[in-house]
Amino acid sequence: MKTDLGRGLVLKNPVMLASGTAGFGMEFTDFYPLEKLGALVTKGVSMDPIEGNPTPRIVETSGGMLNSIGLQNPGARAFVSELLPQIQQHDIACIVNVFGYSDSGYNKVVEFLEGAEGIDGYEVNISCPNVKHGGIQYGTNPKMTGRLVSELRKRTDRHLMVKLSPNVTDISEFAIVCEEAGADSISLVNTLVGMAVDIRTRRPKIARVVGGYSGPAIKPVALRMVYQVAKRVSIPVVGIGGIQSAEDALEFMLVGARAVQVGTASFYDPGIGGRLADEMARWLNLNGAGSLNDWIGSLKV
Repeated sequence: MKTDLGRGLVLKNPVMLASGTAGFGMEFTDFYPLEKLGALVTKGVSMDPIEGNPTPRIVETSGGMLNSIGLQNPGARAFVSELLPQIQQHDIACIVNVFGYSDSGYNKVVEFLEGAEGIDGYEVNISCPNVKHGGIQYGTNPKMTGRLVSELRKRTDRHLMVKLSPNVTDISEFAIVCEEAGADSISLVNTLVGMAVDIRTRRPKIARVVGGYSGPAIKPVALRMVYQVAKRVSIPVVGIGGIQSAEDALEFMLVGARAVQVGTASFYDPGIGGRLADEMARWLNLNGAGSLNDWIGSLKV
């Protein structure tokens, strides 16, 4: 079940917890040993603390949920001094999701984290739809995407993963730009922009009106985008979007993903991350599918 994402990042299995849905990992230690995961992707970390958006900022919907948390986090200094040591107590790859409001913001947080031990790579968040500046602006502008990834590549030899937005016309274009700029892998998709309203109060259910839509309902869209991107780039692709079973995860890998991230499912099934890799291995064995590497990208079209 090992999978190689490049630049020395070899995971014991292909299952990660998606950024923003698992805090900094400790929330799940009551449900399973974190060592059952291939990697933990932390909540987004910026150089300075961010309070996030006003409430209400999360609402359940048909087939998923909307959130507008706004990248609330304690900042890079508190992460390194208080949270990273807790993660280091577990034998698990640590990928830090990083975020900034500008090129310098992204650069500063990566430069700071370079001085910390126990970080295996970065996931560059250029696709969060729940902030007014940064994030999604980079993920919907190819020139900004390429410039940022190129600048970050100069600042680290650690694994550099870039998380892409589905809220674009051609996501493959952004994946190609990331590869050319020096990214080691691509993760996709982040949330779709959506909204929910209350017809009784005639008000939005989210304070910022719109939010990021995730959950089982977006899986067909995410699966299609992973398939498209995996055909266009040579670097590894990580699939995200609506995964709630071993079969879901294997679908993403069948169309070309080398690893997957589980997000919304952890809210209603907090133990899923701890059992998913075993269930995937069991399915492959029972169905005579061979090794994980044999399975990846073996879709018959």
